[in-house]
Order: sequence, then structure tokens, then C-alpha cells
Amino acid sequence: MPTSVQTRPEPVAAPGVACPPAAAPDGASTGTATGPASAGAAPAEHASAGTASAENADDRPGERPLLALVGATTPVPLLDGTSRPYTNLDNAASTPALEAVATRVQEVLPLYASVHRGAGYLSQLSTALYEGSRRTIAEFVDARPDDVAVLTRNTTDSLNLLAGCVPPGGRVLVLDLEHHANLLPWLGDEDDHDRPRATVLPAAPTVAGTLAAIRDELARAPYALLAITGASNVTGEALPLPEVVTLAHAAGTRVVVDGAQLVPHRRVSLAGTDVDWIAFSGHKTYAPFGAGALVGRRDWLDEGRPHLAGGGAVRDVRTDGATWHPAPARHEAGSPNVLGAVALAQACETLAALPEGALHAHETALREHLVAGLASVDGVRVARLWEDAADPVGVVTFTVPGHDPGLVAAYLSAEHGIGLRDGRFCAHPLLARLGASGGALRASVGVGSTLADVDRLVAGLHGFLADGPGTRYAVVDGCWTVAQDTRPAPTGYGVDAIAATAAAACGPAPA
Repeated sequence: MPTSVQTRPEPVAAPGVACPPAAAPDGASTGTATGPASAGAAPAEHASAGTASAENADDRPGERPLLALVGATTPVPLLDGTSRPYTNLDNAASTPALEAVATRVQEVLPLYASVHRGAGYLSQLSTALYEGSRRTIAEFVDARPDDVAVLTRNTTDSLNLLAGCVPPGGRVLVLDLEHHANLLPWLGDEDDHDRPRATVLPAAPTVAGTLAAIRDELARAPYALLAITGASNVTGEALPLPEVVTLAHAAGTRVVVDGAQLVPHRRVSLAGTDVDWIAFSGHKTYAPFGAGALVGRRDWLDEGRPHLAGGGAVRDVRTDGATWHPAPARHEAGSPNVLGAVALAQACETLAALPEGALHAHETALREHLVAGLASVDGVRVARLWEDAADPVGVVTFTVPGHDPGLVAAYLSAEHGIGLRDGRFCAHPLLARLGASGGALRASVGVGSTLADVDRLVAGLHGFLADGPGTRYAVVDGCWTVAQDTRPAPTGYGVDAIAATAAAACGPAPA
């Protein structure tokens, strides 16, 4: 039942580009730079005058934001009538825009026009910007010279696209720990005979055991494709990609990586790991302008079913059929998202320009501080897939026994100005496996996060357990919310009131 106790005021003081290179429209990457990285020999990170870094050599990792973000000091109202800068610990769901990205989009807006088929000067310039962005995005993941980069809406779009390109009769192997975006496209419907058929393999309790299970299953039956996460959106853990690829390729199986939670946190190298394809999203990579990418081998994409039927994807159309372009145009029908592509390319350039190791050190320090802080909160349990997993990214899921995660999240938002995620995180089978079918809480850090943000979360959890909520909360439309919310919506944005919804069905499992 909702409770009502005295509000505890807790006022806090506020915490303190170059044009992408041109590229051929076939989307192939010609970059061959090499260097160390967590996920293969990706191009070495290098310093750039265009990088807006807030950390300096005198700071310990995580003490300050690593890069400047739009809205980093946006104040949010609290129930006690005060306000404080929003503490964003929900980066795994979506990230704010880098200031460099927002600046780049503003620069390009006056140049925007139709692409690929326009004779006008701005049309040709927009085409150059779009294709140059394609090359930058491919180089960011160290694509091989003959790889292709298809620009999509997001990771979900990219994986659904690839599902339509698996050769007829090809089977797909997927683990039971995947985000729905890397599970549902392979499962398909019973009546959908155009989709590949998938086997869902339960992950073992250890990394070593899971690798052995993959090896045994690939030896048991032929598979065209292994679809695997680059980093879990629930625990931040991952299997070692080079070992996974070696196992798969030895069995004649290709590998696609769901890179939604990997690419924003670690440098990735297709050339270094020999991963066949990687899918990722701009909105999780500090470029929330509606673009994503699928980068990898060309052959399946050249021959596969066009992702959308429409203009730009065809060479010739007749009343009895059509002649389709090869990739990437084959899968990019309609007017493309030029500004989204430019934004994602700028995000890639900005992240690549960080000093070598800076991103890894920043997020490792934040995750370690977060896990240690949660350990100090009575009863809190941090979810783990594998105790032998190495180098997880900054995504941490936890439960507060005896308390609905939706209530805890609503309290932290309304009374502390903290944003994190509650529910089942579009990974229902994994939450059930972890014993959290009723949902959990997830805190996720990024380039704009600080150690102070983590401290604020931990303090808020201690306060919740010690004193309880300071007002009454109720479930409305499947979500916990303040029963009588007096917090005003900002004026001038066409928003009358704040809103919450459980329409995504990522709350507790049905009773």
C-alpha cells in the first residue's frame, strides 16, 4: 500500500568540429589505422583540439564529466519545492547529445537538402555529408576495406534488417540473455517462413561454461549465424568476442554483435576481432537524432531481401518487378536521415578523439564506485550473469528486497532528482533467469557521469530504507508515480504535465 511520511528536504548545490571526410557511396571503409582496444585492435584513440573534455590530468577518473553534454545542468523540481541538476543514471536506455554533436547539427542545418538524386548545389553537398558520415561511422568500428555500412534507425532496425538477409534455410543461434532486439528478430512467427529459424541456448553460470556450450552446440548442428550481445544491457557483462568469433568461424558460422551497449563504452574493431557484423544506435552513443548503423560483410547484404521497398533502393522498376541496388542503397529506401547520420558521425569522431584509455578508465572508476556503494546499502543485491566475467561496462542492475523497483525509482526521481531505469529492461528471459521477474533497478553511467552522481544515488537509497518515501505514491497506467504531483512542467515546450507509461511492457511479468 502507498505510504505517507514527512518529506526530508535535501538541497544540493549544482555541480559544476570538423566536417566528416568524403567517401564513396558504396559505404566501404578505407581506414586501416590500428591500436589497442578492449574489443580487438581498434584504431588508437588520439587527442583532438575539437574534443570538449571536462577531465584533466590532475583529476582522478570519474571525478568530473569526461565530455560536455547538452542539458548537463538542467534543473529538475523536487517535491519539497527545491530543484537540483538532473542526475542522469539512465544512459543505457538513451544518452543526451554531446555538445559537439548538437553544434555540428546546427552547423549543417542550413546546408540540408535532398540527397543522391538532386542536381542542386546544396543537394550535392548534403550527399557528400551523408556519405562522408557513413565512412566515419565505419572507421569508428574499424571496418575492413570491403565492409559496408548501412545507415538505419537504431540497433533494433539493424538486426531486423540482417534477419532478412540470412540465406534461405540458414539457422541462427542466440543465447537466452539477449535484449529483445537481438532475440525477437531471429525467433519470428510460426507463419513467417521468410525468417530464419533460431535455437535459444541457455547461458552457463560461468563465461568458460558458456563458451563451451556454444562450442558444443555449433558442433551438434550447422548454423549460419551466431547473434550475441557485445555487453549485456542488464549487467554490463560480456563474453570475450575474439574467443566467440574463433569458435563460430571454426564451425563455419558467422557472428553478429549487438553493440548497443558496447560501442558507447569500448573501442571496437571489426578487423581486429573478425566479427562479421556489428549493430549499434546513435541514441545510445550521444547522438539522439534517429540514426543507427549495421556495419560488416557485404555479401549477405547485397543479396538479401531489401529492408524497405521504395525509392532509392532500386535501379529499375517495372510493373512486373524491380532490379534492386546492392547494399547499402538496397536497404535505405526513402529519404535518408542526413542529420542523424551527421550527428552519429560527429559522436564517433568525438569519442575517438579522447586520449587513449580515458573512456575505459572513467567508466571503470564509476562502475567500481557504484558497485561498492550499493554494497553499503542493507539488503541490496547486484545482479551478475557470470562471476568470472572480465571488464564489464558501466551498466549495473540491482534489487532492493521487499520494495517494488518502480516505487524506489519514482521516489529517487521525485525526491532526489535522480533518473534511473526500473522494470525488465526489454530482456524478460534474462530477468526471469536472474530471479527478478518482478523487475529490478538499473543504474548506468556514461561520459557525463561523475562519482558525485553515484554518491547521490547511494545516499538516496540509504534515505529510502531509513525513512521511507516523503509522500504518497500510487500505480497509474502500470507505473508508480506521485499520487498528487505538484512538480510543474517546464513552460514553452508544449507540455502540460509530466507523464509515465508502462506501454513498453518492460514492467513486472503478468501475474
